[in-house]
Amino acid sequence: MEFIHQPVLYSQCMEGLNIKPDGIYADGTLGGGGHSAGICERLGENGTLIGIDRDRDALSAAEKRLKEYGCKKYFVQSNYSEIKDVLRRLNVEKLDGALLDLGVSSFQLDNPERGFSYMNQAPLDMRMSQDDKFTAYDVVNEYGKKELAGIISKYGEERWASRIADFIVKKRQDKPLETTFELVDVIKAAIPSSARRTGPHPAKRTFQAIRIEVNDELNQLERAIEEFCDVLAPGGRLCVITFHSLEDRIVKEIFARRANPCTCPKEFPVCVCGKKADIKKITGKPVQPDERETEDNPRSRSAKLRVIQKI
Repeated sequence: MEFIHQPVLYSQCMEGLNIKPDGIYADGTLGGGGHSAGICERLGENGTLIGIDRDRDALSAAEKRLKEYGCKKYFVQSNYSEIKDVLRRLNVEKLDGALLDLGVSSFQLDNPERGFSYMNQAPLDMRMSQDDKFTAYDVVNEYGKKELAGIISKYGEERWASRIADFIVKKRQDKPLETTFELVDVIKAAIPSSARRTGPHPAKRTFQAIRIEVNDELNQLERAIEEFCDVLAPGGRLCVITFHSLEDRIVKEIFARRANPCTCPKEFPVCVCGKKADIKKITGKPVQPDERETEDNPRSRSAKLRVIQKI
């Protein structure tokens, strides 16, 4: 299957990164290399791109796509939360900029074998890295009712979480749930028909929740944002694209805390805690795609871009 990456908020990311031709930049979510192609176009032969992805197929596709560009390029199979270790292995001290485009890639969604999509029949997988052992099958068939309801509620923000978990547990007593469509059918049965008539696909929130659990996405994201802020050189920028409120809340809160770390009581006339900001916000409110982009790329609808700069 051809790996196509339609980058979200492309021009806004390029502007946000403020790329220097001889700088060192990391794309922590390389995917098919759509955003990285824009970075490489703006780098000279002394500039460097570090492309990171958990997915071997993504790395292979991106390496082919970016071959034509003359800058230095490194392709690393790793989790973006391990950026400090990646830089250590490459003998790189600081970054002039970095980009994180969160969530699951269009390639992964559209590749039936990966099991990310509720629109395709596939094994219950949902691993972003094929080297991991833990899959959606394990979550669906081994988690208890309370644990299932908890992750569907917390990570999917699904109002019918308890009912869905109950239906899953009852259904798997006959035989394990093995495919995406089997899971979709259980979810549809659990959600009252009146609630299914409006809004997104009834399985959307549950699939999101299971995917986040399988890949430990929110814990990895929290660690990654802190580490990327740490490794930026002064003046270096970090662009982060989120696709749902759970991701955006983590990014927003970390940026806010690092941009204003003072813990003094509000009534104090001056700061005495001594904590100093190490970043500043480039975007106040998050940047969102315009109507034309959402028409051309419907998956961009919920995207939000936040940009910070290292002080």
